[in-house]
Amino acid sequence: MKQGNESSITDFILLSLFLDSRHPGLLITIILFILGVAITGNSVLALLIWRDAHLHTPMYFLLSQLSLMDLTLISTTVPKMVTDFFSGQSFISHIGCGAQLFLYLMLGVAECVLLTFMAFDHYLAICYPLRYPVIMTPRACLQMATGSWVGGMLISLMHTVYAMNFSTCDSREVHHFFCEVMALLKLSCEDTSTYEKVVLASSIVFLLIPFGLILTSYILIFLTVLHMNAPEGRNKALATCSSHLSVVSLYFGPAMIIYMTPGSSLPADVDQCLFVFDVIITPMLNPLIYSLRNKEVLEALRNILWRKLMFTVKR
Repeated sequence: MKQGNESSITDFILLSLFLDSRHPGLLITIILFILGVAITGNSVLALLIWRDAHLHTPMYFLLSQLSLMDLTLISTTVPKMVTDFFSGQSFISHIGCGAQLFLYLMLGVAECVLLTFMAFDHYLAICYPLRYPVIMTPRACLQMATGSWVGGMLISLMHTVYAMNFSTCDSREVHHFFCEVMALLKLSCEDTSTYEKVVLASSIVFLLIPFGLILTSYILIFLTVLHMNAPEGRNKALATCSSHLSVVSLYFGPAMIIYMTPGSSLPADVDQCLFVFDVIITPMLNPLIYSLRNKEVLEALRNILWRKLMFTVKR
């Protein structure tokens, strides 16, 4: 890359969220606040699950993987956006763009698979409690987590290599705040209609089918809960499932609108808002939903804070 404000011919220019904003200072302050809350919330939740023995269960192990994915997801896009805002430049190299695209797609697919596994975990715990310890062994949990990460990597690698090899026209301006696959395709001089159908097919496999499986799991769960005699067990089951359903709605809702509707049918500002919600806001909300509505997580947090306080007092 050349020095100064110039870029090489292989660089892309990201048209950030601040381009048409009337109050860019306020917007960057909000984004920095969201970034801080997301990093703190997901890090604390993952550390709590790792340190507290009471949280060493399949459900919380899978939840810790979700926190790691959210932490990586928001770190993939927002720091670059913030750096561009303060530096006054919005260039990203071809390799950097490919890396950002790869990480975003990998984490997107991995979260879809992981959320489906989490729904299956809840289904087994509530509908088949006696068989649950036999099926959800530590090895099975590790396989679920590994399958989510590796599956995301393989699918993302395929899409990234294909999308980054399209030849581009004179314009290098990506109408997005990060390197997103559909935004990159708009720069291509080639016919991308066939690949767009591949993206739609991938969306059906990794969005619609998992979402259908999750809904089926929860229909069966609610039917089981309705026949429970103990109010305490019913309330605990509903609280756990409502948290997961909230996260599923936050993640799958915007993603399905983005990737399962024709690109031209969504106005640019609506498309950007959906990505902001999916990539920036959801990673912040997930740990808050799981911690504020979960007595076990709150109890673990209180215990650690109390031990730290007592240790400080003794010193």
